[in-house]
Amino acid sequence: MRLPLLAPDVALFAPFGEFIDVPAQVGLRRMYSQWLAPVAGLALQFHTNRVAASTLPLRVDRVERHPHAAQLFLPLVASQYVVTVMAADAAGAPDPASAHAFLLPPTIGVVYRTGVWHAGMTALDTEGSFAVMMWRGAADDDVFAAIPSVVVDAPAAVASSGGRYG
Repeated sequence: MRLPLLAPDVALFAPFGEFIDVPAQVGLRRMYSQWLAPVAGLALQFHTNRVAASTLPLRVDRVERHPHAAQLFLPLVASQYVVTVMAADAAGAPDPASAHAFLLPPTIGVVYRTGVWHAGMTALDTEGSFAVMMWRGAADDDVFAAIPSVVVDAPAAVASSGGRYG
């Protein structure tokens, strides 16, 4: 299955989470605290990570989800990166037919809704580093699943999708 690489589209991404960006005007504030509401029995964790550079086309054959909490990523060092998400089927398993892949600049972060299936963070061109926040502490904080390979197309496939960023 081939998956076109999309420009950020707020409406298309909404079922999976939210893009994190800065306000359009100086002096304004955009809040994201609702994504970090306390989760009983879990502790808020903040860490940084570093991911290797990848090249397009990408092959996605494994996804993950976090059934107890949203997960927030802010790029610290990145040229651009790919976010791949998909819905769950009726049994809760990942549904590759519903997948979307977005090409994001280093000025936009991402927060995944609780339980959303997604590929690991994928930096393009250069290594990437991200700040990550989420509530953790359950035995199944991270759930992984193998999927039939999904190939994410090259940047030439990026087209304006009509969203706030497109």
